[in-house]
Amino acid sequence: MSTFAQRERLLLADLLETTGPDAPTLCEGWTTRDLAAHVVVRERRPDAASGILIKQLASRLDKVMEEFAAKPYDELIQLIRTGPPRFSPFKLKQIDEASNTVEFYVHTEDVRRAQPDWTTRELDGVFQDALWSRLERTARLMGRGAPTGLVLRRPDGQTAIAHRGAPVVTATGEPSELLLFAFGRQGAAKVELTGDENAIAKLREAKQLGI
Repeated sequence: MSTFAQRERLLLADLLETTGPDAPTLCEGWTTRDLAAHVVVRERRPDAASGILIKQLASRLDKVMEEFAAKPYDELIQLIRTGPPRFSPFKLKQIDEASNTVEFYVHTEDVRRAQPDWTTRELDGVFQDALWSRLERTARLMGRGAPTGLVLRRPDGQTAIAHRGAPVVTATGEPSELLLFAFGRQGAAKVELTGDENAIAKLREAKQLGI
């Protein structure tokens, strides 16, 4: 049975193939080629991927990213489609689903929403619930650098506290949109912000949201 992670993986690969290697993305400074290289390195080079979170290893990550970005673009797309190597932890369904559902959803939107003719993607309620479940668990991690208090709220009233502080800004939207907002894609996320106007302005421009 296909999982959310598998579905989003294939959607991302198809989209990267359609847009080509030189299209813009929401990841500052990255083209679609760079984003494809990132996805492959994250799954296939754990020795370098640690640099995503560990600043001391960032230079090694940059070097390996450059090596992969220099590969033929079609090869990168195929590596994304086929997934991680045989003995990678990502091969385990539970780890793949837990680690990649959000990763691939966000990066798919990074490509989609950077294009001038993008439209909102219709997501079913089951997938929205799955995204909300992951957002609830990671909200404080992603919101730890917010310059204001930040509450994430679904249209049905469910809330998650991303950052404690004052003044408080409440972001209301579907889980998929709140997830993008919390990952630092504030300008592309369709959410409604309520609260102190100055705090809202700071939050919209904050670079510290996300992991």
